[in-house]
Amino acid sequence: MKAEDLIIASVDDHICEPPTMFDQHLSVQHKAIKPEIRKDEKGADFWLFEGRRAGTIGLNAVVGRMREEYGCEPISFDQMRKGAWDIHARIEDMNANGILASLNFPSVVTFDGSLFHKFEDKNNALTLLRAYNDWHIDEWCGSYPGRNIPNAIVPYWDVAATVAEIERVAAKGCHAISFSDNPSLRGQPSIHSDHWEPLWKACADNDVVINIHIGSGAAAPHASMDSPIDAWIVTMPISIVNSAADWLWLKAIQRYPLKIALSEGGIGWIPYFLERADFTYEHHRAWTYSDFGKKRPSEVFREHFMTCFIDDVFGLKNIDAIGEDNVSYECDYPHSDSVWPDSADLLLKSVSVLSDPVIDKVTHLNALGLYQFDAFGMMGGRENCTAGALRNLAMHIDTAPVSFGGPAPLAPGEERRPVTSGDILKMFSEVTDADGQLSADALEAAE
Repeated sequence: MKAEDLIIASVDDHICEPPTMFDQHLSVQHKAIKPEIRKDEKGADFWLFEGRRAGTIGLNAVVGRMREEYGCEPISFDQMRKGAWDIHARIEDMNANGILASLNFPSVVTFDGSLFHKFEDKNNALTLLRAYNDWHIDEWCGSYPGRNIPNAIVPYWDVAATVAEIERVAAKGCHAISFSDNPSLRGQPSIHSDHWEPLWKACADNDVVINIHIGSGAAAPHASMDSPIDAWIVTMPISIVNSAADWLWLKAIQRYPLKIALSEGGIGWIPYFLERADFTYEHHRAWTYSDFGKKRPSEVFREHFMTCFIDDVFGLKNIDAIGEDNVSYECDYPHSDSVWPDSADLLLKSVSVLSDPVIDKVTHLNALGLYQFDAFGMMGGRENCTAGALRNLAMHIDTAPVSFGGPAPLAPGEERRPVTSGDILKMFSEVTDADGQLSADALEAAE
């Protein structure tokens, strides 16, 4: 198989929300609550939600920059690649990268939409959340059928409103929601509470996948402020492991055919995770009273969970221990882990350890099936969906790395040293949530 023969669906990418996001999706009586884009004295563009500054619009949108400048966050729309926020440019960048379809998570409103949870006026929060979903489904995804997989956010501060929103977006063809990996860290009951029973039923009844993205509740820990940032970057995907175990022991997945996607979590750690889960269950259930019925935890995992990878040869070599139906690809555009515009070529090297039928599964079939997304039908046939066919549409796209000035110059006598976790947290000190605290999403995006 050649790179141009691959068909690639990415289950984890991100949007830097554009200034026009709410323009067409609020009624006349709600125009007064429309969030606005402002520019500060430093030239930074920022959103104003409910009168408060919400993070930064360019959080980790460094794709297309010289790698030497990855630690310099874009502060305005004109300092990032246009595909980060403009749907037309995004499609061109997807073509240049050979990516057929993409599922995108929010940025400013946070991966799970928790920015709206902090609103004082929850009626306004619900109105804006629904407007976001309408923009995402109708504009971002609807502008180019077959290219972007809808992924809604839900008002999970109110279970009844969450169920209603799931039913509403499902009727619009959206079969995915982004949910917190640990809602108890968002001030809500744990996933093991009966509080969420209507949510599980609504997802099962409407064939809706629950995406839990790293950093959507539990922040990736780092050892110390002096630790090299590389150590933090290494462990960020694996930080989903605690939540993965929590969700695996969720009794609801034994009652409902729920599908949970571990978004941006990697796969190489999963063989040991499943081995450990089975050992724990067999060795400890006599006193813990865990009950998986006649199945082992690893079997339940393979029935309910989807995982994803960017570059994970070890995981692919051990795919039998994970499940060939449980693995999909992620591009992570426009974050710094993305290998755009070389995804197709590097992916081919990674999957070369697999047979052609399994390659098709992990590159696109698993993802398109999970999210019930008929990209082939919407694109007029499989032949229009290959990396080669898409790249042929993007011959005019300039993919050369761009410089925006580089890191700040060193002070006289100062020597360049390794970047630490403390350096990154200091850089993000102005990226605060509505309560003035550095958000978990900001921490995760420091990857």
